[in-house]
Amino acid sequence: MNSVVNGSASTRRPVIGICARTAPVTFQGSDMVVSFALQSHLAFLTAAGCTPLLLPLLPGVEAMADRIDGLLIPGGPDVDPALYGEEPHPGTRAATPEADRAELALIRAALDAELPVLGICRGMQLLNVLHGGTLHQHLPEVTGHDGHRPDTPSFTLGSHPLKLEPGSRIAGILDEDAPVTACHHHQGVNRLGAGLTATGWAQDGTVEAVEVTGRPFAVGVQWEAGFTPDQRLHHALVRAAGR
Repeated sequence: MNSVVNGSASTRRPVIGICARTAPVTFQGSDMVVSFALQSHLAFLTAAGCTPLLLPLLPGVEAMADRIDGLLIPGGPDVDPALYGEEPHPGTRAATPEADRAELALIRAALDAELPVLGICRGMQLLNVLHGGTLHQHLPEVTGHDGHRPDTPSFTLGSHPLKLEPGSRIAGILDEDAPVTACHHHQGVNRLGAGLTATGWAQDGTVEAVEVTGRPFAVGVQWEAGFTPDQRLHHALVRAAGR
């Protein structure tokens, strides 16, 4: 965006846009709907040396691609199945078509501007749908288990060893012999979109990481980065934005 100011290199902190999520809350006795981001995303990005900027998913938000240096697409509700030509499964929940379309327009604009992009959970699924891919709407029907989103009364992360493509961007970021995911999702990549490369898998074959082919940094991961202390993905995004 503003890597050069008045002909000289800028020393400002990179600005990373974060796609907002919405939820109904009760605040000071009043019911309302708020736009928000997970505090750990804000903290991790700030610690990595950037300024996070919350981007509400309203029509026209794609114009913000000209004002940011990178984009983080966090987890959230299920993607509207109509976007990949399917009827909703009984287990598909909280689809928000207007927000989905605004978010896809923003991601497309960020990629067109060659900004670094990191998609997390729903964010990775949106990257796949944007490139013409489809989703499994309920993974337990495919894998035969609920390990990706444990069926417990409270929010519980599943845990899976990862197989990473040697030499991939994600393998370079994690840089360890036996990486393990911390996930909470019941949907996942079915048909991989054109222009994407799968670079990480769970042991059951579920795609856990994708990269946009030919881009310096456009990565999607299926696990819940932000719900553990691991900040490596956030730091990698900020480093890419700084370049």
